Amino acid sequence: MYNIRLSNFEGPLDLLLFFIKRDELDIYDIPIASITHEFLEYVQIMEMLDLEQAGEFVVMASMLIQIKAQMLLPRDEKEGGILDGIDEDDPRAELVRRLLEYKRFKEASETLATAADEQRYVLYRQVFDAEE
Repeated sequence: MYNIRLSNFEGPLDLLLFFIKRDELDIYDIPIASITHEFLEYVQIMEMLDLEQAGEFVVMASMLIQIKAQMLLPRDEKEGGILDGIDEDDPRAELVRRLLEYKRFKEASETLATAADEQRYVLYRQVFDAEE
């Protein structure tokens, strides 16, 4: 998995999204342009594009951009105002939902991969009819 290096964070992109969700990192402090530039340099160094990894990056980066854009929009005082926690209109709530769904799919794919690996070592005995 691709790791991001920022002044206040170093690790995988899904961990960065987790910290943003928990309000340990401020979305306004995340330089999305530099993350994208760094990822493109990483792809050029690899000289081969891993489509699965690139797809994960595009999805996570688009979530960051969407959250950042929604956080910049002015809020109506009547609808939300100052929030004690994360409400339904907060874009981070959607991020939490997507991260939980992403986690479920990732765990399911790991379970299926493990089952497929274990299945390679299973041999089935051929059953013969007694009439033959």
